[in-house]
Amino acid sequence: MHPIKQRQRVFWDWADCELHSRCQDGVVAGVQIDVQVRASRAGKVQLFIGGYESDGRMVFEEYYKERPGQTMTSALEWGVARAERLAVESPTTTYKNYETVIDIQLGEA
Repeated sequence: MHPIKQRQRVFWDWADCELHSRCQDGVVAGVQIDVQVRASRAGKVQLFIGGYESDGRMVFEEYYKERPGQTMTSALEWGVARAERLAVESPTTTYKNYETVIDIQLGEA
């Protein structure tokens, strides 16, 4: 059993129990990853990526307000790959915890 994740601001900005979402989680390089995707009320695909230490402390959290051109399935796949990369590239013993909300505007890379 995993300890309760200590969610931070980015997760609570993301959280909305009324919206349908899908998720995938696992453990990569000792980091518990949590990836969630949903369709917003405006129909935009949104993505949450979280990584947590074994004691539940946050390593990273990212919230993408929009994933232009992606379906929920492709955004979830992209998010899992990103979470895995962040977990492997950033050992929890030296990684600085961070929170990010990413607002991608259409037409920008």
